Amino acid sequence: MDKIQIQRLNQIVSKNNYKRTVKDIKKNKNFDQILNSLNSKSVKFSKHAQQRINTRNINLSDQDLGKIENAIDKAQAKGVKEALIVMGNKAFIASVKNKTIITTANTEELKENVFTNIDGAVII
Repeated sequence: MDKIQIQRLNQIVSKNNYKRTVKDIKKNKNFDQILNSLNSKSVKFSKHAQQRINTRNINLSDQDLGKIENAIDKAQAKGVKEALIVMGNKAFIASVKNKTIITTANTEELKENVFTNIDGAVII
């Protein structure tokens, strides 16, 4: 289980006061199913995005995750399907329909980069 999964799991468990402990949930092989069932409205991270977060040392606080979720909700309200979310020196490509972050980039990857296959952008 990687850092972002543990971070997100801690947020959801503490936010919703679930009786399950993080230790119990970590043992389960179907982490994604448990996470999605705990809070189906929350933003998810694809395996690719999780790898990028880890390799690019992108740290996300609970507040950051809330901002990303809010940005996805705003994009959805405008009918956006694939969004570029820019937050400070970080960028996220999100599937709005699935509330899933597809990939991430930091300052180095943002320089002279072209983002394709998006139909909206949210700057937070």
